[in-house]
Amino acid sequence: MSLGSHITELRRKHESLAAEVERAARSPATDDLEIARMKKQKLRLKEQIHRLEQA
Repeated sequence: MSLGSHITELRRKHESLAAEVERAARSPATDDLEIARMKKQKLRLKEQIHRLEQA
């Protein structure tokens, strides 16, 4: 997998996770800890994308 396609895949995952966090935040049944876990995962993806773009 090329670097560009890897970054594209990470961005896709980040966007998908952002949408999932948004849906979970609107749902009163969703656990706050689960939302926090998803936000941390989203941040890790963003940091990874940033590191790869700087390389």
